[in-house]
Amino acid sequence: MTQAPSRPRILVANDDGIFSPGIKALGLAMSDFADVTVVAPDVEQSAVGHGITIRRPLRFRHTASAGFGEVPAYRVDGTPADCVVLGVHLLGAPDLVVSGINLGPNLGDDLTHSGTVAAAIEALALGVPSIAFSQRPSESGEYDFAAGAQYAARLAREVLQRGLPHRTLLNVNFPRETARGVRVTRVGEHRWEDSIVTRKDPEGREYHWVAGVSRAPDAQDESTDYGAVQAGFVSVTPVRIDLTARDLLEEVGGYVPQL
Repeated sequence: MTQAPSRPRILVANDDGIFSPGIKALGLAMSDFADVTVVAPDVEQSAVGHGITIRRPLRFRHTASAGFGEVPAYRVDGTPADCVVLGVHLLGAPDLVVSGINLGPNLGDDLTHSGTVAAAIEALALGVPSIAFSQRPSESGEYDFAAGAQYAARLAREVLQRGLPHRTLLNVNFPRETARGVRVTRVGEHRWEDSIVTRKDPEGREYHWVAGVSRAPDAQDESTDYGAVQAGFVSVTPVRIDLTARDLLEEVGGYVPQL
């Protein structure tokens, strides 16, 4: 008797929380061809970066109320990276980790503080290939994840078949409208120019809001992630987690004081 081929195992995480419609769309799309487990924060953890909880215990609880049907889902009172750590170590290493679909894009310098991307980075640290998915809202602030989730499933199949280079993830961003196509892009120069808004509470004590203005010097360059999404394309960016400025090794070695 011929044995049916085993299905790949995919861990789905995010930073918007277990009840986000984005992770529901992503998890259900992956379940069409893979054995999926969802592990996500119990509350929103946007912009927490690659934080890991080490000063208190973490709760890892099964939840049946997040709308995933037969897909097992767990909630963690920690960061997106915590979710991946617990998911991999408690449930076994999957073949792929996918993160998202984030409510809002993660482009340019946003990658450094994105919890969505951090979940994918943590997967790499644990030796598991990963993809991060994010989407711009419509002009009215609404989200339709149907097309993005379908594309995410197609891309995940390709990555499962082909693999990814060592310490490399894919960062994928969907435009707000129906996509005109797909661009393989580089990380652009999108950033937030921070400003501090200082106010007083009813008792006269100061408090501060960190605000900011979005800046993208290369917004018209469709070879960048920001420019491609701005022009209505899906942006797929290979991101290599190697912080060494290799082109400067010799130069810096020529002037650093020796002991």
